[in-house]
Amino acid sequence: MMLSPTRVFIVDDHPLVREWLMALLHQTEDLIVSGQAEGVREGVAAMLLDPPDVAIVDLSLKNSSGLDLIAELADQLPVVRVVVLSMHEETFYAERALRAGARGYVMKRESTEQIVEAIREVCAGRLYASPALLGRLAERMVGRPVIGSVETLSNRELDVFRRLGNGHSTRRIAEELNVSIKTIQAYCARIKEKLSYADASELVRDAVRWVDREQSTK
Repeated sequence: MMLSPTRVFIVDDHPLVREWLMALLHQTEDLIVSGQAEGVREGVAAMLLDPPDVAIVDLSLKNSSGLDLIAELADQLPVVRVVVLSMHEETFYAERALRAGARGYVMKRESTEQIVEAIREVCAGRLYASPALLGRLAERMVGRPVIGSVETLSNRELDVFRRLGNGHSTRRIAEELNVSIKTIQAYCARIKEKLSYADASELVRDAVRWVDREQSTK
């Protein structure tokens, strides 16, 4: 008896990326696209109505973070396996994504074959990530993040830090995340405390440098 194809739901805020993924998956006999969304709210709503086998999730969504979506799926639809497809360097984000409930992490620069392989691997109940990442995860199981490093930031604090590094004002970040400016200011205060910044200008300067370093590794 022929097995039913694996149903894949795509969440990415770039239409061209969604179209590229749909074209890629339509070329495989064992995978089929069950739906798509550009953000967390509509993605969760659609998947609750018609749960897929796998969700491909980008971490940088327009009004939220893909980490929020992963955590929400882990809570409401734990049977859905999540594969992160991200432009962000895995050094900073992959461990957070896996902790939130993702089962795979693939960089957007990787080959299309690896994306398909990741989907098949997580469907088989296995974790998918680069050998280098798996090695780092094993090492960190016996250690802790260094005090004063970006790794000590919470998921939301890291999201705010990244947006600051991309040149976004606190007002713009508040609008993007649909929260008050005071909330963003509170996040900034906690980031300054954790990373021992003297003032807001030092925070923004270092955030810009951090984003530049991250992008230079792509």
